[in-house]
Amino acid sequence: MEKIVTDICIIGAGPVGLFAVFEAGLLKMRCHLVDALPQIGGQLSEIYPQKPIYDIPGYPEVKAQDLVDRLMEQIAPFHPTFTLGERVDSVEKQTDGSFIVTTNEKTEITCQVIVIAGGLGCFEPRKPEIEHLEEFEGKGVVYMVKNPELFRDRRIVLAGGGDSALDWTLFLSNVAKEVTLVHRGETFRGAPDSAEKVFELAHQGKINLLLKSNVVAINGNGHLNTVSISGKDNAITTLTADHLIPLFGLTPKLGPIADWGLTIDKSAISVNTEDYSTNVERIYAIGDINTYPGKLKLILCGFHEAALMAQSAFKYVYPNQKLSFKYTTVNGVNAF
Repeated sequence: MEKIVTDICIIGAGPVGLFAVFEAGLLKMRCHLVDALPQIGGQLSEIYPQKPIYDIPGYPEVKAQDLVDRLMEQIAPFHPTFTLGERVDSVEKQTDGSFIVTTNEKTEITCQVIVIAGGLGCFEPRKPEIEHLEEFEGKGVVYMVKNPELFRDRRIVLAGGGDSALDWTLFLSNVAKEVTLVHRGETFRGAPDSAEKVFELAHQGKINLLLKSNVVAINGNGHLNTVSISGKDNAITTLTADHLIPLFGLTPKLGPIADWGLTIDKSAISVNTEDYSTNVERIYAIGDINTYPGKLKLILCGFHEAALMAQSAFKYVYPNQKLSFKYTTVNGVNAF
């Protein structure tokens, strides 16, 4: 069990959560970010890293992943810490007003303030309809690659046709003993360059590529042993496999947040637009996950909300200090 102590626990490491680190850092508040995804960047990195964004001030056009990279550069002086690939499951308020935030992997974060910046909510994997699938979760079936070394010298079956399936097929082809990519179509939805590389690896015999095919069954004794695949003409092929990695995208859900006593309106968290606080003291919500009259789901609006949130959160982190607002052009960016 890992225990972390910080000033602000930010749930969500997307662009709005990252910018909140900057605004908090200007006020000498430490931040720890938790995200269920295995990498920083939220939707931008996971779903459309190469998508151009046109409404970020100062950038006539910027690719989603480039924006994440610039935000990371901007907050680097404030040394934020991260817990990735874990979902926040519970929040327990302490007698002094602080919180203990606990993840599904039992990581504990003690903090004075919670900021929910989870975009559209907690992303959960889209699971294929395969009998006994959940019985093998954590026993050979995984939905994201957190540590590629766990797959070294193993037999891997990946399923999917998007960027994640292509990228991990390419990467794991140099790690695993055997890699098989199963895709229900004949062409891929992912980047053409990645698809071309996958076809070339298959041509060279370095991976197995099964098109117009679907995983229909899995079996094992306590751990995954075989994966059955339905191909052309409904012929069934059974492969020996140590791991199955279905990569069919993610679906947003509010998740455990819905049980924290917050005011929820149509799967979004209602906030006070004075400082984007929720109905629970010391808990704020910024970005796409919140709602209020006139709400626009834009990244730049989330940036504005992060700035006002930080000004309000200061009183909980430094209750004996008076906040004096200063422009960065005058005061600069002073790291810890």
